[in-house]
Amino acid sequence: MDQKLMLLGDEAIAQAAIDAGMSGIYAYPGTPSTEITEYVMHSKEAKSGQIRAGWSTNEKTAMESALGMSYTGKRAMVCMKHVGLNVAADAFINSAITGANGGLIVVSADDPSMHSSQNEQDSRVLGKFALMPVLEPTNQQNAYDMVHYGFEMSEKLGVPVLMRITTRLAHSRAGVVRKKSRQQNEIRLPKNPGQFILLPAIARRQYKELLKKQEVFESWSLNSGFNVFTDGDNKSLGIITTGIAHNYLLENYPDRLIPYPVLKIAQYPVPKDLVEKIYNSCDAILVLEEGYPILEESLRGLLNLGKTIHGRLDGTVPRDGELNPNIVAVALGMEDTRGKDIPSLVVSRPPSLCKGCPHIYSYNALTEALSKWSKGRVFSDIGCYTLGALEPFDAINTCVDMGASITMAKGAADAGLLPAVAVIGDSTFAHSGITGLIDCVKDKSQVTIMILDNETTGMTGGQDSAAFGRIEDICVGVGVSKDHIFVLNPSPKYHQENLAILKQELEYQGVSVIIPRRECIQTALRHIKENKKAEAVPSAN
Repeated sequence: MDQKLMLLGDEAIAQAAIDAGMSGIYAYPGTPSTEITEYVMHSKEAKSGQIRAGWSTNEKTAMESALGMSYTGKRAMVCMKHVGLNVAADAFINSAITGANGGLIVVSADDPSMHSSQNEQDSRVLGKFALMPVLEPTNQQNAYDMVHYGFEMSEKLGVPVLMRITTRLAHSRAGVVRKKSRQQNEIRLPKNPGQFILLPAIARRQYKELLKKQEVFESWSLNSGFNVFTDGDNKSLGIITTGIAHNYLLENYPDRLIPYPVLKIAQYPVPKDLVEKIYNSCDAILVLEEGYPILEESLRGLLNLGKTIHGRLDGTVPRDGELNPNIVAVALGMEDTRGKDIPSLVVSRPPSLCKGCPHIYSYNALTEALSKWSKGRVFSDIGCYTLGALEPFDAINTCVDMGASITMAKGAADAGLLPAVAVIGDSTFAHSGITGLIDCVKDKSQVTIMILDNETTGMTGGQDSAAFGRIEDICVGVGVSKDHIFVLNPSPKYHQENLAILKQELEYQGVSVIIPRRECIQTALRHIKENKKAEAVPSAN
């Protein structure tokens, strides 16, 4: 009897990768993709199969490591959130030209409506840009099946495969029927010895081969069974859906009796034959897709023959944010069931730093130390400490992307804004702050850099920090003077001492690194519980 599990979308992808004979998974934690890697890390099956599972320093190193495992003929997966794909883009796009040897799946978890992200970019754009096949599951079972299919496709066609999911799929739960497990591949080096050497002469040949494969990719899209056309009697409208948007359509028809022809797209490149079929048989088209109007724009380009095409571009569907069943209902001319707006007297509760968080005391000292200068001098980064932008702290002035704090502070200092302060976390510093620090040292920039070391990656659930126990050595290694590296205890007891050091270093005409160090309050509490639990277990003797 087939085993059925109740899994998050992320967990379904992880379990499928284990069952499909994956040998390694590489990732940097980022909502909504984190649970994929965590599931593999905690899986007894993965451990018994000696599947490599852990956190990389950033998404670029993760992508390159996964590509290296693929080079050996083994199956690998790399996971990240959508903005992480930007960090991995160099290796990601070039991997389509090198091709894959062992199966390689790149999972990018998009975040429409920006629940925990800086933007709501659509990873399908980068998939198309890289000329890479893209899979977009509709539900958890679909996601599970697509992983098996994706590995097979990757190996047979010799190309990495991008799987694009969104927050609602990643973090919703449904029943998933498992397939029979597959053995891991043996080491098998590429038959083409120059495949992974992208010297221009070789890269040009490889790129021509990638272009030739585009028709093959489309053929697979047409025949895979993931792209499904369902006819309907009412030809006044044809509906094209993608990914989880298909679920929102179904929720408006509980009996599953949709009167219009429907084309569900879950694999790219878009199969032109199916698109032309629904376009030619209907008076107008409604496109329902989560994210950018990628498919809608393609239709307007391919089939601009005079028929009306509704979607995000003409305002039938909102241009930004997530879709939901009500938005789809309104687009179909059904009743708007949204309900009343939230009354103005209901005040939202913004997120806040945890009680006892060490960042609170770091910001208190920094704000006081900067009080004799005008505001607007603190460049921050991505992590729990970004909440320092909110009241009552009002302590930071920017947050753009991972690592931007140091380099933006450098640019401001170069422009004459002195003092200029960068605030960055320990994990983010390892991720993409080190190169900015090297620039500061090289140019002898007058910047004060606070590396808030809570000894974990706190915002995404307390994963290990790649910089743990190494920050001072890294700073010295790139050329920061030992005389201007200070480790502080961010607590009320040491406030005056910390304040004095900050005031001193803000006046220093060079690169200064301040490291407030105290364990994240949440990981500390978890460690206390774990220790108590361990002490409660009777000894074997």
